[in-house]
Amino acid sequence: MKIGVCVKRVPDTETRVKVGEDGKHIDETGVQWVINPYDEIAVEQALQIKEAQGEGEVVVVSLGPAGTTEPVMRKALAMGVDRGVFIKETQADRDRFATAKELAKVIKDEQFDLVFCGRQAVDDDCCQVGPMLGQILGWPAVSDVSKFVLEGTRITVHKEVEGGEEKVKAELPVLLTCQRGLVEPRLPALKGIMAAKKKPLATLEAEGAEPLVSIVKMDYPPSRPPGKVVGEGKEAVPALIDSLTNEARVI
Repeated sequence: MKIGVCVKRVPDTETRVKVGEDGKHIDETGVQWVINPYDEIAVEQALQIKEAQGEGEVVVVSLGPAGTTEPVMRKALAMGVDRGVFIKETQADRDRFATAKELAKVIKDEQFDLVFCGRQAVDDDCCQVGPMLGQILGWPAVSDVSKFVLEGTRITVHKEVEGGEEKVKAELPVLLTCQRGLVEPRLPALKGIMAAKKKPLATLEAEGAEPLVSIVKMDYPPSRPPGKVVGEGKEAVPALIDSLTNEARVI
């Protein structure tokens, strides 16, 4: 079985993000880039399938700027992925649909049996690229998968929905986006890190695309007002209720 995994480089979740001078992108100075955590789950699930079957190939695919995307892809190779396809970004304003179209080209050329994505990227939280990929490819696509079973050419997945759980069955090829709890990503061993340096990482160049969605402005959340002490003990209750009703307007 040939499995593709789409990954994205994102700022480390401990990075203190700053808005860039143009007001539309983050300032990348000093930013540490990592594999999107949800994409790590996707990589792990793909590797577990290959290991269970004792054969097959896992290929990681990523679109991003040169210089910062390749090292992130190497971590996936260190986890056990066989090879990678890097699509070098050519513009700064590519939207999610244009991203999905570029990834779809590689997926079609590679003729994967199964493709995994993370449910969302933690930098923009859009949850769009995976479902868009399924639409472009014309494949069955299931998002937010929390449980996965493969039997021959048929998959059965579970996804959490409000008030319960949804069970979905589909025939390969299929695209799935992975939710937390599906599997626990492994840490690359030293042997894997050394082997990753020699694994194939093909490079393609993305085509330019007119974005359908543009960022108008990026700004920080408004600062929270300071707390207010209205009194002490039960005598302060009327003042507290008045503040909650007329100032905070929460009751």
